[in-house]
Amino acid sequence: MEKVVIIGAGPAGISAALYTVRGNMDPLVIHTGIGALEKAEKIENYYGLERPLSGQELFDRGIAQAKDLGVRFLEAQVLGISGFDTFTVKTTAGDIETESVILATGGKRTAPAIPGIREYEGRGVSYCAVCDAFFYRGREVAVLGNSDFALHEAEELKNVTPSVTIYTNGEKPEFSRNHSIAVNTMRIQAIEGEQTVSGLRMENDMNVQEEGKQEVSFYPAEGVFVALGTAGSTEIARQMGAELTEKGNIKVNENMETTIPGLFAAGDCTGGLLQIAKAVYEGSVAGIHAGKYVRRRNSDRS
Repeated sequence: MEKVVIIGAGPAGISAALYTVRGNMDPLVIHTGIGALEKAEKIENYYGLERPLSGQELFDRGIAQAKDLGVRFLEAQVLGISGFDTFTVKTTAGDIETESVILATGGKRTAPAIPGIREYEGRGVSYCAVCDAFFYRGREVAVLGNSDFALHEAEELKNVTPSVTIYTNGEKPEFSRNHSIAVNTMRIQAIEGEQTVSGLRMENDMNVQEEGKQEVSFYPAEGVFVALGTAGSTEIARQMGAELTEKGNIKVNENMETTIPGLFAAGDCTGGLLQIAKAVYEGSVAGIHAGKYVRRRNSDRS
């Protein structure tokens, strides 16, 4: 059983790791790479930099610093987290049991530019299979994505309905294991319906031209579950039932703890100023209080 699992290796995640390892918590950091820092060509508005650094340089320095202090790292996708009191972190490398979790994988995702996706949010378009699968018992549903995250969501839906199809929207499937879920690789032209979603309008993969337009096909679906890329902090928090703010960020208190005891969040996923300085501060607070939570929890049980 791990004491603290940190999801994300950016400024918030590494700062949390530095404070938890110094607090004798032996943290495990799970990540899939550099994340948003990769877009930073030059960073010069951060304390202590003698010269500007690229996002990649700062990322590499943070990883090296944490490893030098004994922080352990696992490169794997997090597919979801279950449990209460103690947690099971589901990853592509297997399940990991832990007493506490710090979410630090960055901000919420933007929805893909598919006509209808925003219009039907809450009326057939969902971002959480665990949350909303119950409402689609026995119905035809679609999962939008091409990675293990999409596969995980599709398998969750399979528990309540046999009619599940993964739509990759023209992207190549990148599943790491065999599965029995139907996959459609055509591009999505639109999500359609009246009051609620009724299906997806797809571009024909033969690219047949008719009357100056691309031939399209309609595939029925009463629910569309968006699961692009890897699961981010907000998606994981929503799946677990943690409260979000009106703007869709993870709601935390002054200790960076969510509405679920033992679950903390730090960095862009909590909203506010999207800057490295804020991420470092929140990561350090989350790390300190995750350690206090674990010690208090174990003291109460002794």
